[in-house]
Amino acid sequence: MTPKQRAEKSAAALWSGDAASQWLGIEIVEVDEGRAVLAMTVRPEHCNGHGTCHGGVSFSLADSAFAFACNSRNRSTVGQHAAISYLTPGQAGDRLTATATEVALAGRSGIYDVRVTNQDAAVIAEFRGVSRTVNGQHFQE
Repeated sequence: MTPKQRAEKSAAALWSGDAASQWLGIEIVEVDEGRAVLAMTVRPEHCNGHGTCHGGVSFSLADSAFAFACNSRNRSTVGQHAAISYLTPGQAGDRLTATATEVALAGRSGIYDVRVTNQDAAVIAEFRGVSRTVNGQHFQE
């Protein structure tokens, strides 16, 4: 099995139980070892009192991309810490894309950067997540 095939199979297994991402309207665009691209369209119910995309929705998209990137090796991995910087607000109707990239992996810990952009390639937010591998796999190898 190639690393990309493993990442895709891990993503399919993880996705099958990810009711939160599905409920938000998030879609998997692409996965590979240590990398994931997820996207969603900002709906009116994703907006806050300012009429812009709620920061928690942008964070959730970034966090989901982080999860698929750090679980790409068929090892159960959870978030240990995450931080986000919001640069410009998303708007209802925007197509947001979160691209997660592995920065470092050492033992059971990993660092991942996630950039959230809109359909015009404007950077909405920058997210950094730290992962921790725990016991278990997504599928039997």
